[in-house]
Amino acid sequence: MKNILRFGFMAIAIMFLFSTFSVTETKAQPVNDILKRMDRYYVKLKSLRANIKREKYESGVDATDKYEGKISLLPGKGRNFSFRLDWTKPSQESISVVNGKYAAYKVSTKTIYTGSSDSKTVGDKGGNVLRMLSMSKDEIKAAYDVYYIGEEKIAGNVATWHLKLVPKTSTSYKFSELWVNGDGAPLMGRITMPNGDTDTIQISGLEENVKLNPSIFKIDYPKGTTVVVG
Repeated sequence: MKNILRFGFMAIAIMFLFSTFSVTETKAQPVNDILKRMDRYYVKLKSLRANIKREKYESGVDATDKYEGKISLLPGKGRNFSFRLDWTKPSQESISVVNGKYAAYKVSTKTIYTGSSDSKTVGDKGGNVLRMLSMSKDEIKAAYDVYYIGEEKIAGNVATWHLKLVPKTSTSYKFSELWVNGDGAPLMGRITMPNGDTDTIQISGLEENVKLNPSIFKIDYPKGTTVVVG
């Protein structure tokens, strides 16, 4: 089971040595503005196709697993969305989440894993980070104390605002982070665990409101594929 949970996916896998900031009036205003921009961006978003990278760092062995691929996303009711991830590096793996169910197909072993999108498997594959990228302003403020860290450039020269999100209730992770551009698009998310492990997901080359055929979210696999439910 541990090997299953360690598979290269997803996302949103999404790391931190900043000291804690107090929320003052000067800090609260940037936070509110950024969260409002994120809400407006998501409302206008009809579809998304982008490049995606994931870096999963294990502090105990000081090692980082890196993944690259493509993501396609269709927003649904509320903050529900369907997405498909196709990892191409270091190996081929496809993951799809639709209507609360996931499927993950690993080409090298001809195995497909299926189950609830709320399962630990999806979280370990980066799902927790991707969920964070789609949260609304009210959901974020209800679940986290939000701190404005400042302006930062990612991926070389992309300007973003950096937010730190500290859970208000007990969670499996210590805190999370978001890097949001001027349009309100969250371009990078990171989750930091109590032991220092981190999971980071970054998207780039955004193609917004392009036509996506819903059929792409169904993963096809050959006969003889091993099916594992969990």
